[in-house]
Amino acid sequence: MSEDTFRSVEIERTSMGQYVVRNARGGSMSMGTGEDGSFTPVELLLAAIGGCTAVDVDLITSRRAEPTRFAVEVTGDKIRDEAGGNRMRNLKVEFTVTFPAGDDGDRAREALPRSLQQSHDRLCTVSRTVESGTPISIVEAGSSRED
Repeated sequence: MSEDTFRSVEIERTSMGQYVVRNARGGSMSMGTGEDGSFTPVELLLAAIGGCTAVDVDLITSRRAEPTRFAVEVTGDKIRDEAGGNRMRNLKVEFTVTFPAGDDGDRAREALPRSLQQSHDRLCTVSRTVESGTPISIVEAGSSRED
């Protein structure tokens, strides 16, 4: 893959059920099982879905006016389906955005529905990947014995 398309994160175990996630730019965050304040993998999935569209919408609408409020709530139900596997359903991304009064705010309000649709239909890599059901390969790179 080319350098322009490749994305990656590294996950390192810090203790039982606790991990640190790192990106190539040096950012890090904690992830865990939900026993403490760390984000769970499902919460990170919800954040990625909402965050991807939030970035798209913010970049489009903020060119017209700076929002006075910009909040996104992402919800869903974690279920065990008929095949006995866990998955999410009823995923919903809800935006609450307020722009100031005036012509610039009016232009931003007018652009909001279109930017939400554009993000959903073609811009947001995360939600488009989830909706298309892209296969995931799980491979073992190898294990070793510490002597």
